[in-house]
Amino acid sequence: MNQFKERVKRGEKMYGSHVFMSDPCLCDIIGRLGYDFIWIDMEHCYSSYKDVLNHITAAHAAGVAAVVRVPQDDLTATKKVLEMGPDAILFPMVRTAEQANRLIASTLYSPYGDRGYGPMGANHYGIVSGKEFATTGHLDLCRMIQLEHKDAIDNLEEITENEFIDGYVFGPCDLSASIGQIMQVFEPDTIALIEKGIEILKAKNKYIGLSTGPDEKVLNYWKEKGVDMLSSGIDYELIREGAKDVLKILKG
Repeated sequence: MNQFKERVKRGEKMYGSHVFMSDPCLCDIIGRLGYDFIWIDMEHCYSSYKDVLNHITAAHAAGVAAVVRVPQDDLTATKKVLEMGPDAILFPMVRTAEQANRLIASTLYSPYGDRGYGPMGANHYGIVSGKEFATTGHLDLCRMIQLEHKDAIDNLEEITENEFIDGYVFGPCDLSASIGQIMQVFEPDTIALIEKGIEILKAKNKYIGLSTGPDEKVLNYWKEKGVDMLSSGIDYELIREGAKDVLKILKG
């Protein structure tokens, strides 16, 4: 089992940061700072498959776990990322148990799912035997889904019946949008949805994550709510704010 998944299974607190830009040096820099994982994004950014592979390679070289969020409901993209060998794969915008089951099945070989065979980087280009990887090795991948719509909360009891989902990651901004209150994350209706989801997940001893910005009060708020895994800050935001701070000093 990969170390990231082991830590998820143990319910350890973990903290990461998002990489949206394409240069792998970002994963190298962030990975050496002591984060537990890097969230490599494919849903919103312009990174190519080669960029993602380079990110995963750089993250692993820096000794940090690579969590790749794949494009929404795109099984072709998912398959290509699987073969690169990330530590975890994250499916965005999951709304129903049927959708979750179909996406998770695409990451598993028979008899557990319907993943096509061709692992490449996932079994280190044959250093791990194909038979070993196809029978047991593929189970080491950490599989996560994002809860970003009211429907996901309404269907969460049924969604959690899938034994291969290792973690559930809240997306507060999109969750607020799903009830017509986009970006109003801390309004009562959105918080009520998140609290309901956390209650369901805690009752079933499930691992809980959340994606947010780097504000200290916000991060502490989610910690107090019982979130296990926080991914905070985006590369371009961190660069922008750092540059603004330096400019402010320079201009005195």
